Amino acid sequence: MPELPEVETIRCQLAGKLIGKKLDGQSVTGVRRRAKILIIDFEDGSSLLFHLKLTGQLIFNGTPSAHTRKVFYFDDGSQLVFNDARKFGWWKKVKETKKIEKEFGPEPLEMDFKTFKNLLAKRPSAKIKPLLMDQKVIAGIGNIYSNEILYVSRVHPLRLVKTLTSQEIKNICQNTKKILKSAIKYRGSSVEYYLDACGRQGEYAKQHKVYQKEGEKCSRCEAVIKRIKVGGRGAYFCPACQKLIEG
Repeated sequence: MPELPEVETIRCQLAGKLIGKKLDGQSVTGVRRRAKILIIDFEDGSSLLFHLKLTGQLIFNGTPSAHTRKVFYFDDGSQLVFNDARKFGWWKKVKETKKIEKEFGPEPLEMDFKTFKNLLAKRPSAKIKPLLMDQKVIAGIGNIYSNEILYVSRVHPLRLVKTLTSQEIKNICQNTKKILKSAIKYRGSSVEYYLDACGRQGEYAKQHKVYQKEGEKCSRCEAVIKRIKVGGRGAYFCPACQKLIEG
């Protein structure tokens, strides 16, 4: 599923292509992101929302295919193609976005250490990996980046929040920003269906340290990367670098 870096990549690209164009007689005034949702704003105050879910793609001036669910035609002849092979994604036009924006936690790129630490303190018995992926707690982080963040932070995905030291929490907070920013720089991770708004694969998958690397050697210590199930999702980690501390 496209996460914050993938949606932010698409947002940046579409902002440069859509602002000022008209769709159904209304000019595009902005392109935003909230969590994993892309928001296109119009001059009348309405917005067009997209959630790409598992297989969604938004391709500017793309060629419609068997997986195309919708084509949005702009006044200058350009088009935005929404592909979705498994049809879990959605789009909808809304009069305002405040209600849906309030459904999510803080944006991790805008969050300071104090805010992050306080969020975790409210859930001492939660496992850290699913907590990072809980959109009501922190917006935009999914399975790919929670794995990478915890690996770089040397924290086991099953660690309970109450077992984390202040330094470990600080490391997770700092590495969250570092990894997300780096993933945006590389235009996201194309591990399955994701393409950017220009129809290209993202390059960040080449930087992954643990995600989908079960059975490979850890780049730090050469122990073998393992995979377990956490909250119904695959968690990849190094058993030597990311020790499980019981709480």
